[in-house]
Parts: sequence; C-alpha cells; structure tokens
Amino acid sequence: MPSDVLLVEDHRIVRDGVRAMLERADDFRVVGEVESGAEAVQFCRRQPPDVVVMDLSLPDLNGMAATEEILRTAPNTKIVILSMHEDDKSVIGAIRAGARGFVLKKASLGDLIDALRAVAKGGSYLSPQVSDKLLSRIQRGDMETAKVPDTLDVLSPRELQVLRMVAEGKTSKDIAIVLNLGLQTVRSYRKTMMKKLGVNNVASLTHLAMAAGLTPQAAPPMRETAVAE
Repeated sequence: MPSDVLLVEDHRIVRDGVRAMLERADDFRVVGEVESGAEAVQFCRRQPPDVVVMDLSLPDLNGMAATEEILRTAPNTKIVILSMHEDDKSVIGAIRAGARGFVLKKASLGDLIDALRAVAKGGSYLSPQVSDKLLSRIQRGDMETAKVPDTLDVLSPRELQVLRMVAEGKTSKDIAIVLNLGLQTVRSYRKTMMKKLGVNNVASLTHLAMAAGLTPQAAPPMRETAVAE
C-alpha cells in the first residue's frame, strides 16, 4: 500500500517536479499540496499523511515551526525537510523540531526518494553533504551545537541507556525485553527524558540523541544495581 505524501512548498516548479517524480514511484501517493506552513498544519489536522515533504522557508509559518505543530497533533506523521539551506542552524533546528529527514534541493530526485523510503519505514535520512559536514564538525568540536551533549548530563545512567536504544530505533517493547523492565516503566523513562530535555515527541528525542553523537559506546556503563519498576 503506497504511503500518503503531503507536499509543502511555495514554489510551484519545485512542487511539480517532486509530484512528477512521486507519481512514477509505486510506493508513494501525493494526497495534497500547500504553499505555507499554516496550511500544512491545517491539512495534517484534518487528514494526517504518512509523510510530509517540507520546505524550511515558507510564508506565515516556517518549516521548523510547522513541523513542531504538525507533530503535536499527528505524531505518527514523518517529516522530510527539502531545503536549499545546509547551515548548522537550519539542519539542527529541523532535527530538534522532529524532522526525520533532511534533503538538500541541490541533491538528485533519487536522493529524495531514498529519504522518503527510509523515513516511511521508520528510519532517518540526511543528505550525504549534510551528514558529512555535521560529522566532521562534531568530531572537531568546533560547531555551535557541540554543546548539545552537555544537555544529556541531566539524565541518569539508566535513562542514557534507554535513550541510546531509542536512538537505535528500538521500540518500548524491545527495550523492555532487553533491559528486563516493565513496558510502562520504559514509557515512563521516555516521558521523563522528554521533559528533562525539553522535547515533546519521540522523533525529537531520537534526533537529539543523534545530534549529540550518542552511540552504544557513548553511553556510560551501567552499574549492576537493581532499578525499581
């Protein structure tokens, strides 16, 4: 069954190009086109699509704000940013807002299809130019967002362990089985982490962990102590 896609772009020529590409793909179906962030929010409230292709520079409500608003009311909708901007502020801002993908407009249409397919299946996607740039700057420690990992200091060792598994794409049920915890306990950890880190959905939590460079090796080792459920 094809995934429903909403196109949010104020330049018609771009929308037409993306629509034409998606019409040639069997796994996507364009169910709407809007030109502003506010229209995107309204559309998703009425008819939440599976995936939104979102520009960042939009009239009346920019792509980051629209992404946050959409995910408040349609948390299962996946958002892929399609933008000409590749600066750190735009990329990290979109990730923090909850976007699951970021594709540059100078990329090929094939890259956008790859992003949509990855995101529709629950994964994430960054244009190679974006991911390479972020990775090198994080490794050098010279980017503005290098302070992001410090925000994780508010989390307990167990919360960091859960967050790492969230970043790996594991569900609450998966985490509960691996850590031998109750399902409600894992969900409670997620809610507590979101409150501590100032995010309001699991997608934002995942991307914050990714932006912080949290990997299986990055989380501190757990002490062999019992954790009450």
